[in-house]
Amino acid sequence: MCFELQALQANRIWSLTLFPAGKTLIDCKWVYKVKFRSDGSIERYKARLVAKGFTQLEGVDYQDTFHILPKSSQFVAYSLWLQLMAGPFIKWTLTVLFSRRFG
Repeated sequence: MCFELQALQANRIWSLTLFPAGKTLIDCKWVYKVKFRSDGSIERYKARLVAKGFTQLEGVDYQDTFHILPKSSQFVAYSLWLQLMAGPFIKWTLTVLFSRRFG
């Protein structure tokens, strides 16, 4: 957890500001996970700071939602561009894209 907190501070993820009147405070929590090697031994402990967004009310705390995944038309156009530009490495490149797109 210390490593993750230091990384957040080094990248200046947040800044201190005055709390606006009439706004709802969103709490956060740490989520912990253990990563294992293929032989079953512990590789490392991971920690992640996440917001408790389920406390928000639509129309009060937020107006619209945001999806990080691209539209299918953008993904197809990018795949076509990769086929033209990547040549023999297209299978490796698409494998990475699909794992990130659907994973």
